[in-house]
Amino acid sequence: DPGADASLCGMAATGASGTNAVRYGTMRPNVLNLRVVLPDGRLLHTAGPGRQPRKRAAGYDLTSLFVGSEGTLGFLTQATLRLHPLPEATAATVASFPSVGAAVACTVQVLQAAVPVARIGGCPGPGVGLGVQVPVVELSAASSHPEFLDEVMADACGRFSGMGLPAAATLLLELHGSRHSLAEQQQQTEEIVRQNGGSGLAWAEGLEERERLWSMRHNAWYAALALRPGCQVRHKDGADGGSAHGAVSATALPFPAQGYSTDVCVPISRLPDVVVETKQDLQASSITGPMVGHVGDGNFHCLLIFNSQDPEEAQRVHAFTQRLGRRALAAGGTCTGEHGVGLGKRALLQEELGQEGLDTLRSIKAALDPHNLMNPGKVL
Repeated sequence: DPGADASLCGMAATGASGTNAVRYGTMRPNVLNLRVVLPDGRLLHTAGPGRQPRKRAAGYDLTSLFVGSEGTLGFLTQATLRLHPLPEATAATVASFPSVGAAVACTVQVLQAAVPVARIGGCPGPGVGLGVQVPVVELSAASSHPEFLDEVMADACGRFSGMGLPAAATLLLELHGSRHSLAEQQQQTEEIVRQNGGSGLAWAEGLEERERLWSMRHNAWYAALALRPGCQVRHKDGADGGSAHGAVSATALPFPAQGYSTDVCVPISRLPDVVVETKQDLQASSITGPMVGHVGDGNFHCLLIFNSQDPEEAQRVHAFTQRLGRRALAAGGTCTGEHGVGLGKRALLQEELGQEGLDTLRSIKAALDPHNLMNPGKVL
């Protein structure tokens, strides 16, 4: 379930994911084969030409090596993907909570109660890629999906989409399964939501209602940009302002507002503490940074909107992102769950993997790209 202007091979190159990742997995387990143009011009099929087995133990896992390589080892030009069937029945709802901690704790309890989870949310970024093959089908069981928005993000999304969400910590939940199992999941989820002080549950089962709900979530980036004076959001029809449909881009006006999305992932058991500490850090730093996340797999984002021409504010944002990355590492997590390392997280990558891990990555890079032609400077 990618958003923004993501492409399939771009998602594979960054090891990205979307709101359904907690049930159906990230790109890594869903890519069965890749066609890659290597730095010297040779064409590589990572699982062999035309092959698409559901599992394999033949040699090194070259497919997984290139998934998440961020363009540093070769061009991904074609992907063979695993498919999942549509569920028999689907229901979605929104629940509001008295605090960020209560909303995230509810998510953790849903998972601990073994309610099968499908969609949890996140803020996907853009990717670049070419062709795709999708011949393999994978059966799936029933599933549910909570997506987290803090009160700032919920208010921004509600106003931008015209849906009028309350300015409160919010979970978007979606359940998949058979009609019989869906009713049982709904009852179990409602009980856990109430135990955590949640309110406002009203299930939407119609396709149009559910699409409107998730359209609001997928436009979170543009809703966040609209929080900062001087950032203007434009729609497909050329009109300005908020709309429930058609939001596709944001254009900065003379005020040099800039958006930056953070991305960390921590163990589920540590998620409530890390989210609450991050919220307190944002407030103490006086940074505009609504929070959103695929909290079902421990992944969340702060969408930082700041004046790029103000050195003091830019430094506060940079310092915050470093603290956030190290907070995730201290909790046993990772500095990036789906956006990748790029340039900005190279120092954090070394702290995460250690020198031996980084040296191993450099050896792989040197073997495949000895002249450093592919995305030089990225990741390493």
